Formats: sequence, C-alpha cells, structure tokens
Amino acid sequence: MERLGSIFAYEISKELEYEIKEVTTPLGVAEVPVLKTFPVLATILRAGLPLHRGMLNVFDKSENAFVSAYRKHSKDGHFNIQVEYVSGPDLTNRVVILSDPMLATGASLVLSYKSLIAKVNRSTPTLLLIASTQGVDYIRRHLPADDVTLWVGAIDDELTAQAYIVPGLGDAGDLAYGNKI
Repeated sequence: MERLGSIFAYEISKELEYEIKEVTTPLGVAEVPVLKTFPVLATILRAGLPLHRGMLNVFDKSENAFVSAYRKHSKDGHFNIQVEYVSGPDLTNRVVILSDPMLATGASLVLSYKSLIAKVNRSTPTLLLIASTQGVDYIRRHLPADDVTLWVGAIDDELTAQAYIVPGLGDAGDLAYGNKI
C-alpha cells in the first residue's frame, strides 16, 4: 500500500499547479518548476496510514489531516459509519488529497468528505486502491462531480452482504496492523 501511495502521488502531482523558480546548484542557477503549494494529505484512519506514508514520500513538505471513521456494527449485523474526530490544518483554499485504500459502500468517504473536505474551495483528488462499482456510484450521487476526482487502482463489481469488496483485499487496516482488539 505504501508503494502504491507513492506511485499515485506522483501521478496526481502532474495535475497540480507549478511555478518556475530559480534554484542554485553547486554549478550554477537553473529555472525549474516547483509546486506552488504542497497539498494537505488527509486519510481515513487506520487503514489509510500505509497509503498516506507513501504519499508523504512524494509530498514530503505536506501538512496532514486525519479522519477517524469506522463501521459501528449493531446486533442485527447492520452497521452505520461513525466519524469520531477530525484533525488537521486550516483547509481554506487548500488542495487536499483524501486517501482510503477501500471504497466499499462509499458512506465513509462521503462522511469524511463532509466532515473534513467540505471547507475546501477547490477540486479534491481522492485516492483509492480498490473500489466497488456500488461505492463509485454512491460517490457520484452524493458528492459534487466537479469537486471530487477519484484515482482508483481497480474497481470490483461485487459487495458481500456485509459490504466487503470481492475479491478486494480484505480489511486493509487489519492487513497492515493486525486484527483489532
């Protein structure tokens, strides 16, 4: 996931705004394109942390934002998405890249966007490793198309009755950090 975060960050960097600056090297001065501003890298905890680390490999001067969103299961097997907290810098007029390795139903991404990203007055690249067709459709119905660009590694067609992507990866947070206690 970390390596893919770096690869996607590099690709997203091609869409950002640059300006020409003079850079002094040991042998002279060169005019080179540099980012006008580094994006804020936001991720949904805990599953998104390896992806986030990979993006920091490319955007090493970026500020960070975090959303704690998770599935709160009820006794009947259904779940609701809960957002416990959001932290990060002021996002006004900032480019924000929101990352989450899995987009199953789309509900956690929509809630995270509304909790964190809605303060941003520009397009929000959103990095996902694997998405379901249903999740992508949900995003298209619930978020402004002009504001969100999905960068997706693969789209799988099936969700289980428990809303897990098939074939998917499994629980990305558990794969990266072990089972929850």
